[in-house]
Amino acid sequence: MASYLIVNYKVTNSEGYGAYVAAVGPTIIAHGGKILVAGPDSTPVEGNPGPVTVVLEFPTREALQGWYDSPEYQEIIHLRTDNTEGSMVFADEFVMPA
Repeated sequence: MASYLIVNYKVTNSEGYGAYVAAVGPTIIAHGGKILVAGPDSTPVEGNPGPVTVVLEFPTREALQGWYDSPEYQEIIHLRTDNTEGSMVFADEFVMPA
């Protein structure tokens, strides 16, 4: 079952965040992930979300967690957390009950 990472945030330091953007893609791909959404122009409809929304898809929750916990990602995570404010969740694919 697919698992998704959903992030919504605002960038507080463009230069520092730019280093993250340049480095994160290969770490996602190396763990079987796909970038489904990565846009700086989200349109708020309800609540107070930031303008950047990212949705990643991984084949399983284990693959997603493996990417997040990997040494490669942990080495660069500070480039996101130090330069953005927002939220991140892991969510599994919805399967319609029979």
